[in-house]
Amino acid sequence: MESLDSIAGEIKKCTRCDLCLKRQNAVPGEGDPHSKIVIIGEGPGKNEDLQGRPFIGMSGKFLTKYLEKAGITREKVFITNAVKCRPPNNRKPKAEELDKCRPFLSRQLAAIKPTVILALGTSAASALGIKFKHLSEIKSRTIEIELEGRKFNCFVTFHPSFPMRFPRARDGFLKDIRSCINVYNNLSTT
Repeated sequence: MESLDSIAGEIKKCTRCDLCLKRQNAVPGEGDPHSKIVIIGEGPGKNEDLQGRPFIGMSGKFLTKYLEKAGITREKVFITNAVKCRPPNNRKPKAEELDKCRPFLSRQLAAIKPTVILALGTSAASALGIKFKHLSEIKSRTIEIELEGRKFNCFVTFHPSFPMRFPRARDGFLKDIRSCINVYNNLSTT
């Protein structure tokens, strides 16, 4: 079985796409390597690029707060992103960038073997191969996905930057995180 550390080493040296050209640090992910919940975001922002850690800026603080409100700490999950290097000006990752990083994400999921994945936003859902036209089609739903022959249960919600900016979305975001945890709890007891 491949280790998360060996995958992270490859990510840090990756030159598969142009995102590597301006990065300070690649951001493989962090957290409990045995977690049954993996959280996937879009891509690193400025703070993440500088420190090489996922979700440590404003969105990360917001996510951490809402995980705690939902009854789980950040240390109990593994957090990563769909792309491992910062897109310029925090733009959404392009399809070809998601494609280039997907093997890393798939290998991380194979190493961790989570019970459920929480996909934060459209880029994370796209990186997992979920087909949709608008987030509303897949938000707040458990979707079975398959990556490289492995099946996973995935729950989709907003990227935390959305409810952070739009307070009316905060209750739904918290409800989605709680629902994801309930999916994990239900699957763990069967």
